[in-house]
Amino acid sequence: MAELVEMAVDSIRVHMPTGQHVVILKEKSAERYLPIWIGINEANAIALKITGITPERPITHDLLVNILGATDVSVSRIVVTSLSNEVFYARIVATVNGRSLDIDARPSDAIAVAVRVGARIFVAGEVLDKAGVLPEPDKEAEGALGDAESDEKLTIFREMINSMDLPDLGDAPRTPES
Repeated sequence: MAELVEMAVDSIRVHMPTGQHVVILKEKSAERYLPIWIGINEANAIALKITGITPERPITHDLLVNILGATDVSVSRIVVTSLSNEVFYARIVATVNGRSLDIDARPSDAIAVAVRVGARIFVAGEVLDKAGVLPEPDKEAEGALGDAESDEKLTIFREMINSMDLPDLGDAPRTPES
């Protein structure tokens, strides 16, 4: 199996010029980030759970988790498995009655489920290599210039983040370690 990197939900942002939502995953053991564009409903589902807000009635992801629990399906992790033509793909890894399940899902839905059940979030190393970004280094402190591709990714990421208008989730609860 390909290298998997454990991540945590860092924040949910809104790209103001377009109104598009993005979930920012952060590598747990390093300073690498992965922005994934998602729909407003999925952004709200993730943000509600992370900020500890409980809706009066279950939303779709709550319903799915309730059904999984009622049928003794245990979600162990989710994995963002690939990136093709600017589309991310994910799997929900679960078990039921000792049988392994590997369920195809959009990353946004998989993340919304993971934050509800406390499942770990992983991203394939090759996906992070393609789409992951590092914070801009302090060039004076580093004393070196990055390669052109890294500089371009950082510029795009910085412009995207700077154009968003939604506060960080701050000290809100994160996905617990399993």
